[in-house]
Amino acid sequence: MIAMQEELNQFERSEVWELVPRPSNQSVIGTKWVFRNKMDENGIIVRNKARLVAQGYNQEEGIDYEETFAPVARLEAIRMLLAFACFKDFILYQMDVKSAFLNDFINEEVYVEQPPDFQSFNFPNHVFKLKKALYGLKQAPRAWYERLSKFLLKKGFKMGKIDTTLFIKTKEKDMLLVQIYVDDIIFGATNDSLCEDFSKCMHSEFEMSMMGELNYFLGLQIKQLKEGTFINQAKYIKDLLKRFNMEEAKVMKTPMSSSIKLDMDEKGKSIDSTMYRGMIGSLLYLTASRPDIMYSVCLCARFQSCSKESHLSAVKRILRYLKGTMNIGLWYPKGDNFELIGFSDADFAGCRVERKSTSGTCHFLGHSLVSWHSKKQNSVALSTTEAEYIAAGLCCAQILWMKQTLSDFNLSFEHVPIKCDNTSAINISKNPVQHSRTKHIEIRHHFLKDHAQKCDITLEFVSIKDQLDDIFTKPLSEEQFSNIRRQLGVISL
Repeated sequence: MIAMQEELNQFERSEVWELVPRPSNQSVIGTKWVFRNKMDENGIIVRNKARLVAQGYNQEEGIDYEETFAPVARLEAIRMLLAFACFKDFILYQMDVKSAFLNDFINEEVYVEQPPDFQSFNFPNHVFKLKKALYGLKQAPRAWYERLSKFLLKKGFKMGKIDTTLFIKTKEKDMLLVQIYVDDIIFGATNDSLCEDFSKCMHSEFEMSMMGELNYFLGLQIKQLKEGTFINQAKYIKDLLKRFNMEEAKVMKTPMSSSIKLDMDEKGKSIDSTMYRGMIGSLLYLTASRPDIMYSVCLCARFQSCSKESHLSAVKRILRYLKGTMNIGLWYPKGDNFELIGFSDADFAGCRVERKSTSGTCHFLGHSLVSWHSKKQNSVALSTTEAEYIAAGLCCAQILWMKQTLSDFNLSFEHVPIKCDNTSAINISKNPVQHSRTKHIEIRHHFLKDHAQKCDITLEFVSIKDQLDDIFTKPLSEEQFSNIRRQLGVISL
């Protein structure tokens, strides 16, 4: 009850709405209470939260709302910011805007019902006309982003050219970086005084809860230490094992057997596909800090429409592996090296169902792994060379995005190396002539050749034993898996 009253008091302070007679020619959207216990990274309840939300699913496009899209930061962008903070040796902080969506003005005329159990005694049939956005409205995230971005631009910040959730402010040689994920804000600067000024600036405009050093963000546990930064999701794994009754399961050393051959298994016994999809979705979010399970999760994700017992046992093996490696995560060491480098590999015709190849890529900034992918290719490759060439194209596309994003940090990179273990694929990127072996490859994959000629990237040969992308394209033996995992910087603190 106290939390509900606090929420309504916040509405009064923010002048969110006004009580008016019920309109005859306008639809009225319902409201409901949502209750949640907010916990820290150790699972301790820090706050009881009550949120009044609008039942936005009743809204009609063109009447109750127009545009709804609001940009949010990519997880790669957040990892790049963490790596950059390590490189420049500054601390990142986080802050939270209290009831962020209540700060945004809306253009449409929207009416909502009075809150359940808090109806006006004198006007029980009246409704509230909204002046500002309410949680649950389809346009609320967009309205908040516009409100915050306009405020920051007015205060002298520049918006990132590619990442529109990144805001930069420079003062002489110092730089302040602000990354936004809806109402959560990460910020850091090469000079502490810039952080203090930003904190005061935000407090003057919005009601904030200053949360101090960045330690828990979007389910990621972040430890900023003298030697570097450690990112893991131990609490998330613990909750995951409890949710799927795997707390007492036997521990495995690898997420997938090196001899496994998953296919449609048409004669296999069907299982509850809803539970299977829930497991896959939960594990996919875990890959934000655990590249070691990326391949095995993506492989199991291919069978969500027709899941069988064989697929479920493969997913359970991943959970058993996680039980034994709960405390490992990504390590970003501090150091002078901040060169951008990519690795590219492909597993030719690895898919047993469609005989398509699997592309694997990963990207480092210095010794910090910031981006990785494991993806089934769209078309069947006719040779190992073709599969590797397409994978290198995927790696190149990600490097171009990273180069543009890092240009906002005043960093520029030329001749970015892509490490590839196939000499024929490297030769194709250098050879302008179309041969009978390459003429059928789709034009869009040849942009790799174009950027190689422009010197944006350089394909370099790497021996198979030094190829780190094997972990993203095929199941490995325990020794190989542990070795590559360590080289990727996935370790126990």
